[in-house]
Amino acid sequence: MIKIIDAHSHLWLQQDTSWNGKPIHSLKNGRSLFLGEVVQMLPPFMIDGKNTAEVFLSNMDYAQVSAAVVVQEFIDGLQNDYLATVSTQYPDRFITCGMADYLHDGFYEQALQLMAVKNFKGMAIPGHRLLGRSLTSPEMMRMFHEMERRNVFLSITLADGDRQVGELLEVIKECPKLRIAIGHLGMANPPQSPCWENHDWRMQIKLALHENVMIETGGITWLYNSEFYPFPSAIRAIREAASLVGMDRLMWGSDYPRTITAITYRMSYDFIVKSPELTDEEKQLLLGQNAHRFYGFQRLKELVYIKNMSE
Repeated sequence: MIKIIDAHSHLWLQQDTSWNGKPIHSLKNGRSLFLGEVVQMLPPFMIDGKNTAEVFLSNMDYAQVSAAVVVQEFIDGLQNDYLATVSTQYPDRFITCGMADYLHDGFYEQALQLMAVKNFKGMAIPGHRLLGRSLTSPEMMRMFHEMERRNVFLSITLADGDRQVGELLEVIKECPKLRIAIGHLGMANPPQSPCWENHDWRMQIKLALHENVMIETGGITWLYNSEFYPFPSAIRAIREAASLVGMDRLMWGSDYPRTITAITYRMSYDFIVKSPELTDEEKQLLLGQNAHRFYGFQRLKELVYIKNMSE
């Protein structure tokens, strides 16, 4: 039986932040005020606007997902205090990432506190939000070297295409023992995208040819949302990535909870399980074995299947 690990998820107690001068706030019934527009940020049954570990654990138990990696994003606001508590309360189920305020100089000391005092095992960087700032600035490189020294992994999402590939390649060469997980399958292009044939996203995937780099698929059902379940082009993209770097360099991620406004949590990986385009061995690598090796989970919970009332 596969012990499934989710390599890309989010948690927050409340969204209360802004981006580019526009507010982001949690509302009721799973909705948020997002950049001037009311959107369904969470499933409607999450009525209090809280995206908590306990609700996620209920979803994980139902979907038989043993453990999850929780990353961070600027659009949710800094959640360091809450995520430090989550990792302490549920050490066998969650590995959480800290995030510093990389938008302003002086973030190194904050990052050091997150690693040394809060004991985060990973640091998250929404790189696609930092196009005006260098990933190879002296302060960034100082942080990366400290992460490498402490064996703290980097979870990073890059901008579309290869715009930040060169910078991250410099980081990889400068810090060869820094474990790096690149998110969103390199922002693989949706099937309707005019850039699909350019395959620019593959430049991100090829970074995983380096021993310390992995690719995770967080948000892949969002990238192919217009196609919907069972996401055949998402399977195509996974196979394309595997042809470039090997299936042993890829990890499944859901991007919970935003993606489950359209589908259930189980559906965010079930399309992989049911795909005839992947072998059983490839599915085991993608859904759990690679993440187990990369993140170092110690005691993975084995979850039994609970039959639905409708079955």
